[in-house]
Amino acid sequence: MWTVDEHLADVLAAVAPLPAIELQLLDAQGCRLDEVVLADVDLPSFDNSSMDGYALRTADTVGATAEYPSVLSVVGDIAAGAGELPTVGPGQAARIMTGAPVPPGSQAVAPVEWTDGGSGTGRAADAMGAAVEDEEVRVLRPVSEGAHIRRRGSDVAAGTRVLEAGTRLGPTQLGLLAAVGRATVKVRPRPRVVVLSTGSELVQPGEPVGPGQITDSNSFTLTAAALDAGAIAYRVGGVPDDAARLRAVLEDQLGRADLIVTSGGVSVGAYDVVKEVFESYGGVDFRRLRMQPGKPQGFGRIGAGDSGPGVPLLALPGNPVSAYISFELFVRPVIRTMLGAEDVHRPVVRAVCPVALRSPAGRRQFLRGRYRAADGVVEPVGGAGSHLVGALARADCLITVPEDVTELPAGSEVDVVLLGG
Repeated sequence: MWTVDEHLADVLAAVAPLPAIELQLLDAQGCRLDEVVLADVDLPSFDNSSMDGYALRTADTVGATAEYPSVLSVVGDIAAGAGELPTVGPGQAARIMTGAPVPPGSQAVAPVEWTDGGSGTGRAADAMGAAVEDEEVRVLRPVSEGAHIRRRGSDVAAGTRVLEAGTRLGPTQLGLLAAVGRATVKVRPRPRVVVLSTGSELVQPGEPVGPGQITDSNSFTLTAAALDAGAIAYRVGGVPDDAARLRAVLEDQLGRADLIVTSGGVSVGAYDVVKEVFESYGGVDFRRLRMQPGKPQGFGRIGAGDSGPGVPLLALPGNPVSAYISFELFVRPVIRTMLGAEDVHRPVVRAVCPVALRSPAGRRQFLRGRYRAADGVVEPVGGAGSHLVGALARADCLITVPEDVTELPAGSEVDVVLLGG
């Protein structure tokens, strides 16, 4: 029998980050950068106003108050995207919109709230039109130099390293790439994971459940878990216990898979055809692990040939809790490795369990639990049965009892695998 650590090490030794590819920005969401990104431009690329107001010279507002305002002539209107700009001289101002370029001669922007809004019609004129003839604006308080101006390069200077290799690309990182002018980026792609359940007893959600049948929940759980781990996941409905049918499904899916994950058919049952089909490919090993739940596991590659070494395959047990825990322990690290992520494993913390625990000798037991970070306490949820999906849905962690421990008294410290949100 293999230990959990031995099996995990064997699995991870057989996979590596996927080769880097160039992708369009939105196609790269969720991927890891495989390059250092430098800014080719300044952000902002020109001095611009952060407020709607008036661009002016600061000397013209010294001592201004609501009772004794500074009165300035309005020499033009500047909208965002403006090309030709008026020059602001002594005693003058230019009406300016947020994001518009700051005109020559001006030193600051007075927000419109600091003025009377202009003595003409009170409007901003046409977007690029001239100011109203003889229009004036009264500034009601002093304005300091540089006020409400976003300086060129104040966010990002040209030549700056803006993103490091290994960065996961989310919405804000993609926005930054677009802002510095990148249309494509070199990344480690998200692995394509095909998830399928096996068993003639499976029916799909919404279908009538006959005698001896169960609804297929594993394929939904494992597909969602693959997505959560960062993969592109494809769910394949339940495949009956028929060798020819299973082989046909696998052959159909090999072309779009970087990883195949199955559940069911890895025990010693007389009708478990999964082993028969996988072993016919060669290179798939079925083993027993010193763990509970999740003792039977399968791992290897299928589809090897002239085009490559084949697609990694992890065959998980069919009981829902066994399948999910096996995914967290073995499949998720494989997906994270393929992504090129640094955080391959779930975080593990120590916590106090207020109840006594029992565990079978020679097995590492993984109990479902609820963890309270505030006081470092973890409590089991439900029992040890590998079919308890209700308790599994309430759990946010796994409580680990080592192989050489059969009893833990109440108040013992235990390792806790945090499952995230």
